[in-house]
Amino acid sequence: MSPTQLTPPQTTQTLRVEGMTCAACTGRVERMLAREEGVSGVRANLMTGMVAVDGPAEPAKLAERLTALGFTAAEDVTRLAITGMTCASCVGRVERMLQALPGVTQASVNLADETALVRHYALAGLPERMIEAVRAAGYEARIATETSREDLAAHKEEAIHRLARAVLLAALLTLPVFVAEMGGHLYPPFHHWLHGLVGQQALWLGQFVLTTLVLFGPGWRFFRAGVPALLHGAPDMNSLVVMGASAAWGYSTIATFAPSLLPEASRAVYFEAAAVIVTLILLGRYLEARAKGRTGAAIAKLVGLQPRTARVERDGVTEDRPIAEIRPGDLLHLRPGERVAVDGTVVAGHSWLDESMLTGEPVPVEKTEGAALTAGTVNGQAALSYRAERVGADTMLARIIRMVEEAQGAKLPIQAAVDRVTRVFVPVVMGIAALTFAAWMIWGPGLGEAVVAAVAVLIIACPCAMGLATPTSIMVGTGRGAELGVLFRRGDALQALHEVDLVAFDKTGTLTEGRPDLVAIHTAPGVDEAEALALAAAAESGSEHPIAGAILRAADARGLSVSPASGVAAIPGFGLQAQVGDRALLLGAARLMAREGIETGDLATLAETQAGQGQTPLFLAADGGLLALLLVADRVKPTTRPAIDALHAMGIGTAMITGDAAPTAKAIAGALGIDRVEAEILPDGKVAALEALRQGGAKVAFVGDGINDAPALAAADVGLAIGTGTDVAVEAAEVVLMSGDLRGVVNALHLSRAVMRNIRQNLFWAFAYNTALIPVAAGALYPAFGLTLSPMLGAGAMALSSLFVLTNALRLKALHPRMEANL
Repeated sequence: MSPTQLTPPQTTQTLRVEGMTCAACTGRVERMLAREEGVSGVRANLMTGMVAVDGPAEPAKLAERLTALGFTAAEDVTRLAITGMTCASCVGRVERMLQALPGVTQASVNLADETALVRHYALAGLPERMIEAVRAAGYEARIATETSREDLAAHKEEAIHRLARAVLLAALLTLPVFVAEMGGHLYPPFHHWLHGLVGQQALWLGQFVLTTLVLFGPGWRFFRAGVPALLHGAPDMNSLVVMGASAAWGYSTIATFAPSLLPEASRAVYFEAAAVIVTLILLGRYLEARAKGRTGAAIAKLVGLQPRTARVERDGVTEDRPIAEIRPGDLLHLRPGERVAVDGTVVAGHSWLDESMLTGEPVPVEKTEGAALTAGTVNGQAALSYRAERVGADTMLARIIRMVEEAQGAKLPIQAAVDRVTRVFVPVVMGIAALTFAAWMIWGPGLGEAVVAAVAVLIIACPCAMGLATPTSIMVGTGRGAELGVLFRRGDALQALHEVDLVAFDKTGTLTEGRPDLVAIHTAPGVDEAEALALAAAAESGSEHPIAGAILRAADARGLSVSPASGVAAIPGFGLQAQVGDRALLLGAARLMAREGIETGDLATLAETQAGQGQTPLFLAADGGLLALLLVADRVKPTTRPAIDALHAMGIGTAMITGDAAPTAKAIAGALGIDRVEAEILPDGKVAALEALRQGGAKVAFVGDGINDAPALAAADVGLAIGTGTDVAVEAAEVVLMSGDLRGVVNALHLSRAVMRNIRQNLFWAFAYNTALIPVAAGALYPAFGLTLSPMLGAGAMALSSLFVLTNALRLKALHPRMEANL
């Protein structure tokens, strides 16, 4: 083959593109992407929505070009399960390796649950390259999918068992070394007896053997991770342990086998320091792993809500089938006490379901034909049949789990400062250890003391606590929020919500029930109230108008018999007329009564007053005489006023954004105690209203439930969506309140403040610990007090610092809601 026939391998990148709708689109995409530097060929496929690009072009530049054309390079989120990370330095290293991959736009690594959340362009083969990058950094990774969650949990459980065995073995091997060396310090006669029994050299040889078994047996995990990190120029906590334990072991080994290499005054062994360091750090890792498992308990609990099988009826045959086999449209049978398998709609039966695990509300919810069922909720004492609608990853429960996982994997802005410190922390510690060794050699008693001081500095420095400070609090806090019916779709909303000064509410469906109800009936003298309501219901029985529904529900609630109406005719702008039996009815506004010459008397004054309070007045007349005034209103939720009062007690201002007329809006706001009102706002003006509320630098949260609230939810500093509202609103918000109860807003703010307080406590402990103890380990107290810090004590303190952070974060599991659900 001639040299001219040799060609370099061709690189092809396959992007998923959103927005291509015709052949003209694909042609345009191909022509424009072909102009990018490094692109040798482009093939766009309209059917699959994929674009194959030949050449080493940067995905970010391709995405920019597509955006300029009016298309979108689709993004995916991949969750990786990573093993082998031990400290904040590991986290930083993995993040840098992932972010360096072409096509990755953001990578967030969580030390607490050992996962990475990677946002990236939808490039074929990119997840596999992520795994290779993590392995190149010295760790193991795998894709964390819905089906692998149980496998990952089992893998972590096995890792905990392996650590327990390693701790036990290391402790058994270390105990004789520790007793032999430290026993004499505690009780000098024991030292003389032991030396007289076996001799110093034999004693040192025994310590060498046992310590070597500890280091290169249970402690080999530190060498396996720490040495490659050193060789790659990115030392981590494992590297510090390796250097500290190896220094103590190496010095002692020389003193044992080649004492002539050391000054006579420095011939001593520190085998017990090396062995105890490894044992204590292993013990800390074991306790830390167990505590980490508890931080993810919320996810495990949510996953446990999903039953494994369901009774499915197909072709007249009913049998238990795995959840994975259920398809939309299947008929399922739910027995008393069982959990709902998938989201669906009741087709037969009447029961009460416990939805508390999803909404935080303890009161069972009535379910009859046509009612929606949510996977994971628990049936009461009666059987139901329901039609499957959303299955698998599309169920509300699956979406909640994904929301919680994504929130737990997020990084708060406060973490940025921590990342900057931890990036240089280990190299700085190694530098301090070197300076400590040099200082002790120049001004200290001798070589042995210099080695011990340097080892103490290496061991006392613990970036583990720094790396765990923020993610553990986020994990436990968001998990507790899910249990209270407050879902943080984005972890950084925890910090943003903590900074909020004012909460703005949409009115309809947020402050109110979202549907009109009949709130009062005032009858003319001598008219029976039940009779008037029955006549009004008869006139409205054929209408689908919301006000008609309010009247019909009121009649049904009272058990009234509604006669059929005839001759029903709408009178645009006025109301309607109908014939019920031998009575000619008119139902409508005051202007309808005026047009027909019907006197409304004192009821007209009452109607005007109540209209100013946001109620809709309807007059009912029969055969030319007034019967009653019906008042219809969108009722304020019973928990709205207590929630507003609780926000004020927390120092949070309140506002209402509504399209109502200003007098009506102010009357409602006054009754609820709301501070500010933005009235007569059109749906597209809510964002501008938010900007007006932001004047003066206030941080504003917005609470809404409808499609028209989505822009405001997205534009607010924090958007909180009522979970009973539309999917569009939920997708636009950062926080979802699973029930329609505004007490969730109070609890979300309360939780946010508690989590941020917990994070600050953790960070203070992590930084204060290192700031205080590294100088002590280096010998800062020796000149004045003659005090030094033993490497063994340093190892114990290091383990305790991580455990303190984890234990402090776990306190959030017991956080009580600011407002209880039984108000």
